[in-house]
Amino acid sequence: MESTDLRVFQMVAREGSITKAAMRLGYVQSNVTARIQQLESELGTLLFVRHNRGMTLSASGSMLLTYADKIVGLLDEASKALTSSNEPSGTLKIGSTQTAAAVRLPPLLASYYEQYPGVLLSLSTDHTPALIEKVLQYELDGAFIGGQCTHPDIQAIPAFDEELLIVSAASVTDMEEALTKPILVYSIGCSYRDILEKWLLLQGVRQPIIMEFGTLEAIIGGVTAGLGISLLSRSVIQKHEEEGRIRTHALPESLRLMKTEFIIRRDSFVSSALRALIEKIGTSTEKNGPFTIV
Repeated sequence: MESTDLRVFQMVAREGSITKAAMRLGYVQSNVTARIQQLESELGTLLFVRHNRGMTLSASGSMLLTYADKIVGLLDEASKALTSSNEPSGTLKIGSTQTAAAVRLPPLLASYYEQYPGVLLSLSTDHTPALIEKVLQYELDGAFIGGQCTHPDIQAIPAFDEELLIVSAASVTDMEEALTKPILVYSIGCSYRDILEKWLLLQGVRQPIIMEFGTLEAIIGGVTAGLGISLLSRSVIQKHEEEGRIRTHALPESLRLMKTEFIIRRDSFVSSALRALIEKIGTSTEKNGPFTIV
């Protein structure tokens, strides 16, 4: 079993298609097919279930993917460790929640890139549980998550706090009226959605009308149009409130603040590029005291 075969297997698993994986890898399709068949022959098991919509991991394939992520991740980490220099450079793959990516990260990353232009930054967004999993599986060097992470293999660094508010159209004048509206949220797994659903239970709302949206902009647009209410951070909606497009409603003290943490694998190699970002997070947040990478 070669590392190249595992990388091909990883890509097919993620894309669910030989054709898409070949395009991403820059290989011809027959080469990808041959490598998957060779891997299945070597292991004596089917790694994928083929169907007319593409390919889905079998039970054996899911097990192999867990090991492949670790093996490939460690190989990439070893390469970084051996080629690392004191001057931040190379690739840095960061994940984030949509809220942090929309408001908090642009000035932070702009300042970072201005200081360290040799670093190739990439930023992807997802929900907190998925971001934690991607860090654990070496797909990301680090990630900004909503809430606190207690996983034993994760080290969390405080980044900033967000003040949370219920938001509605400007025409909704009180909480009683707001509670009659549908709630506009991301898909299941979003930290903001979890808090909003806790608040609704406290208000005695057991079965709210839920409308799921894929982007922060779509949720804000739905709120301003009067479609429903949502829970968002003050940093995201402050301008809309000042313009009179939305109205905010306070949450109980126990739900009002959400911590955002930057997480890395506890046992990961901290490259100069990653260390520089962590230091910038610390210096850009005055309330954070000294931190230690362990």
